[in-house]
Amino acid sequence: MIYERMPGVVRQAIWSAVALAVTVVAALPARALEEGFASLFNGTDLTGWKANENSDSWSVKDGEIVCKGPRSHLFYVGGDPAKPEQFKNFHLKADVLTKPVANSGIFIHTAFQPDGWPAQGYEVQVNNSQQDPVRTGSIYNVVKNFTPPAKDDTWFVMDVVVTGKTVRVVVDDRVLFEFVEPDGVTGTRKLSEGTFALQAHDPGSEIHYRNIRVKRLP
Repeated sequence: MIYERMPGVVRQAIWSAVALAVTVVAALPARALEEGFASLFNGTDLTGWKANENSDSWSVKDGEIVCKGPRSHLFYVGGDPAKPEQFKNFHLKADVLTKPVANSGIFIHTAFQPDGWPAQGYEVQVNNSQQDPVRTGSIYNVVKNFTPPAKDDTWFVMDVVVTGKTVRVVVDDRVLFEFVEPDGVTGTRKLSEGTFALQAHDPGSEIHYRNIRVKRLP
């Protein structure tokens, strides 16, 4: 065999590389293998995402989306910014880390707009200690949670599950609530379909996102 004729130092290098690969695979978190989920963030750059105003509020560092700076929203647009992917029923998951006195949010069923606070869809609040008392997991101006379900400077997992007129929000496997949208809601602040957006709230807020993934539901 060719391998047996290789010098010892070469064979050792090959074995070292194989051992390293096995170690890396073994160290991958179980959530990276979740069945049916598709990643929305490649961990390297903002491909598939589009910022509106103040795009410098967004950066990628160590496999994380970092938002820090003036108000801006980062919309998921997928492979075609001119025709962003649409999501209706879904299970969205994201790893989130908040810095002290930081405010952010994850918008669902929204649409790209060039500036301002997104007018379409709902915002799921991300805020564990900022002066706004509405805490992480709230549906802003709809469902108010005043007790932070997670701590600053600690990664937590947020799940947002939408099926029909029901929104379920989960933080670290603990269900915070299930909101059922009443019939007759008008305007754009309602469940319909759309894309996702992350929020950079203000220059004093720093939030990190990673491992953003989604599963489409029937």
